[in-house]
Amino acid sequence: MIRFSWLQFRTQAAVAFGVLAVVAVVLAVTGPHLVNFYDTTVATCSVHHDCSATTTALVNTDGPLQVFTSLLLLLVPVLVGIFWGAPLVAREYETGTFRLAWTQGVTRTRWLAVKLGFGALVSMAFAGLLSLMVTWWSSPIDRVRMDPYNFLAFGARDITPLGYAAFAFVLGVTAGVLIRRTLPALATTMIGFVAARLAMIYWVRPHLIAPFHKDLAINSAPTLNIGLTQAGVQVVATTRGLDISNAWIYSSEIVDKAGYAPTTAFLNHACPFGKVSHAPNFQTCTANIAAKFHEVVTYQPGSHYWTLQWYETAIFLGLAVVLAGLSFLWIRRPLA
Repeated sequence: MIRFSWLQFRTQAAVAFGVLAVVAVVLAVTGPHLVNFYDTTVATCSVHHDCSATTTALVNTDGPLQVFTSLLLLLVPVLVGIFWGAPLVAREYETGTFRLAWTQGVTRTRWLAVKLGFGALVSMAFAGLLSLMVTWWSSPIDRVRMDPYNFLAFGARDITPLGYAAFAFVLGVTAGVLIRRTLPALATTMIGFVAARLAMIYWVRPHLIAPFHKDLAINSAPTLNIGLTQAGVQVVATTRGLDISNAWIYSSEIVDKAGYAPTTAFLNHACPFGKVSHAPNFQTCTANIAAKFHEVVTYQPGSHYWTLQWYETAIFLGLAVVLAGLSFLWIRRPLA
């Protein structure tokens, strides 16, 4: 049964790992230049007082390749689910070839277990190797950007792609088992995977670990953006007074001791207009606000990055296990 599954799957696997080999060559050729640029220029930029220019130059290096690798890892799991997972069982139902296997002494459970296990392992291996290469290649740029929680970077680095690939593949197989039609299973897999990823990004991930809160005094440093609206003066905190690298900033608010934000009436009174510029005086405005209010920043520190990576990977692997269990239960049902 394992040999037969390999014969069925070998063309897709050959194409996938051929693509992986091409990507490996491209990254191997361009990667050392990024590492050398960082080690010889960016790492020593403070001595020459040109860190802004050098970091910008590094971030802009190989821009199209940066976009391509991020999009590739974003698309690979859903493509695995659509083109590997969904047709795996659904096509067997449509063509009727499943009956041959079931009448040759192979139980339904074993038939599905081999297909699921083999395909899931290949999918995870493909996504894991691709993520490993992209993580290595992007490491100099990521060190400069200091934004590991960016939704593109977080899902395209380290171990999360393994969870995504396993979940997408099993989701496709489950859709095929339940629907028994290839095209509807493809559409269901794509919609289900995209919905799961969006739910994770916007609703689940921010609550996996309780964020930190930090109170910051409002001082003469440019920690406020002061502007004008139709209602009057508007003040927005910029978190420039927060010295935390690699942090995920949830929010930054200006509040008083009771936790209330300044009212528009207070800001209009605290921020008088200059006689010449006809704009709020920055120093006076900052001083009046600082006398009564402070800044509260809610954030996830960089030290929680790997914990969130493991949590998210475990969640998607757990969902894959649940879907696999559903597939095993459903395939035992009598055929209509």
